[in-house]
Amino acid sequence: MSWSEMSPLLSQACWDTLYMVGWSTLIAVVGGLPLGVLLVLTDRGGLLQNIVANKVIGQIVNIARSMPFIILMLALTTFTRWVTGTTIGREAAIVPIAIGAIPFFARLVETAVREVDGGLVEAVQSMGGSTWTIVRKVLVPESLPSLISSTTTTIVALIGYSAMAGTVGAGGLGDIAIRYGYQRFETELMWITVAILAVVISVIQFAGDFAARSLHSRGGRSGPAPKLRLLKAEEPAPADVNQAA
Repeated sequence: MSWSEMSPLLSQACWDTLYMVGWSTLIAVVGGLPLGVLLVLTDRGGLLQNIVANKVIGQIVNIARSMPFIILMLALTTFTRWVTGTTIGREAAIVPIAIGAIPFFARLVETAVREVDGGLVEAVQSMGGSTWTIVRKVLVPESLPSLISSTTTTIVALIGYSAMAGTVGAGGLGDIAIRYGYQRFETELMWITVAILAVVISVIQFAGDFAARSLHSRGGRSGPAPKLRLLKAEEPAPADVNQAA
């Protein structure tokens, strides 16, 4: 197969892969972020301590994570058809890829949020901050560098999921590697596909690592840390000091 024949195939396959991974990542973040935070809040000693709820959510996440993706994709065939009207193509592949990614990302979020300094949480609590305020102002912003790294890890995993989805007609680079590289013995095309995947993953990993390091060097957020703002808020104003004198 000549390059003029391979080029349009690879271009469409790259777009299909990015389309599947992009939408799946968005859904995984939207679904996995609150789930991961909830696992921390409902754990023993958490702000919303509920051991029963924590165990139930944890077991559901563990079961979903333990299922091999190819089996999960086949098990969700009926649900995928109900959502998208088909089980073939990139839109259909997004459903199992996203569902498989949500519990994966949730556990990464849980680990990232647990790393936040408990002193910051206690400081906000002492000033009357609600649970929502603590989540919004402390837990998520302070764990942002780790969350960026977790998102990068998830994207890399989803690229692998999308390649597996190509074996059942989802399209993308995995589909090209199977249909042309393996079934039609186009070895050159298969290795080009592997090289493209390696480059894409390297670029994503570099961008994610750079963003995480940049945020970490700035304290994990764009503004001053909550503890500094709280201490500043607790300092008496100059007018109050003069009046006291």
